[in-house]
Amino acid sequence: MDKSVNNKAWFLVLPVLFLVAFSAVIPLMTVVNYSVQDTFGNNQFFWVGLEWFEEMLQSDRMWNALGRQAIFSAVILAIEVPLGILVALCMPKRGVWVSVCLVLMALPLLIPWNVVGTIWQIFGREDIGLLGYTLNMLGISYNYTQSSISAWITVVVMDVWHWTSLVALLAYAGLQSIPDAYYQAAKIDQANRWKVFRYIELPKMQGVLMIAILLRFMDSFMIYTEPFVVTGGGPGNATTFLSIDLVKMALGQFDLGPAAAFSLMYFLVVMLISWVFYTVMTNLDKRGGA
Repeated sequence: MDKSVNNKAWFLVLPVLFLVAFSAVIPLMTVVNYSVQDTFGNNQFFWVGLEWFEEMLQSDRMWNALGRQAIFSAVILAIEVPLGILVALCMPKRGVWVSVCLVLMALPLLIPWNVVGTIWQIFGREDIGLLGYTLNMLGISYNYTQSSISAWITVVVMDVWHWTSLVALLAYAGLQSIPDAYYQAAKIDQANRWKVFRYIELPKMQGVLMIAILLRFMDSFMIYTEPFVVTGGGPGNATTFLSIDLVKMALGQFDLGPAAAFSLMYFLVVMLISWVFYTVMTNLDKRGGA
């Protein structure tokens, strides 16, 4: 029996489509327009083609910022993913302390990015900051405004403090979804703790870990507010990541054409690497489930 299909429900989607077009598609088209044109002012533009893209590809400034960004994201993933898994494994699975741990783990995630930067900017100061003052009292040279190593350590530790909770909560959700029968079978087989983790817990967490890695990569690769508030991209260009360099180019120097080309290449790099991550981890998940 044929039933008539009512397509009027699609009208409910139109507000969302208009909102997405206004907030994403239209600004993107504006950036594309700037990336292939130049202006001498007075709102007069002329076509330059791919000139700005070629200039950016030959720019040592962009490649240096990309290198710093790649190193930062790699360090963040190498620290936060194992640390988040370890924290999740140490969290209780039952009882009153479960709620307490979940609330404590969620607290850093509720703090706005600019507030996190301000907290660590004050915390690391050598005159009034608890961290900076204590380290210098112990004879450890620490000044994130003058030392590149200190600035990098501060930015990395700040990000680890802020976002490891996300990985831990996702990993904990994966652990909670494992049926007790698996642990009972492992106990009968007299499997040690490492084997339980290797053959039961880790495979069951692959799905949520894939989400955690993708989220943390995309966020770390586009990080801006926290390091900008703490170091401003310094000392020198030590912590000038891609996003900070892009903002300096677009707003500080008002080079709209090169900045537009830069932002499009930035966007494509994030999309490409995220797609590679997703493809590799999906294939690993399929092999593990086969």
